[in-house]
Amino acid sequence: MNEKIILLVEDNPDDIKLTQRAFNKSKIAEKISIEVAHNGNEALDFLFGKGAYIYRNTKVMPAVILLDLNLPRMNGFQVLERIRANKPTKLIPVIILTSSKEEQDIKKAYEIGANSYIRKPVDFEKFRDVAQRLGLYWTDLNEQPV
Repeated sequence: MNEKIILLVEDNPDDIKLTQRAFNKSKIAEKISIEVAHNGNEALDFLFGKGAYIYRNTKVMPAVILLDLNLPRMNGFQVLERIRANKPTKLIPVIILTSSKEEQDIKKAYEIGANSYIRKPVDFEKFRDVAQRLGLYWTDLNEQPV
């Protein structure tokens, strides 16, 4: 089985470590590779093979993108709009993984094209369970177009 990529777009170092740790302790750890983008621009560079990622094989896209809304430079909504506006990326599942529980954020995320909206659990055990379920569903169970 080929290793699948999960692109984590997150600027908070603690949340990055927590997410990586949760996935590493999950049953799917050996099947995935977690790539981290620390802001919206870096995420788009990764996806489109620009900047530091100019040599990345852009034919290999993430199985899923975990996108925080509160990012420096370009917020998560702007990143999502760019992802949905480009043919090579518009079908990649994008999961909003954020601390925001604002109703307008949830609505806007779905309107722009998010596939799911999940509020980050504060407790590590709950977060690990969420990460395991997310990874299992989006990298193993979900069928994506080729």
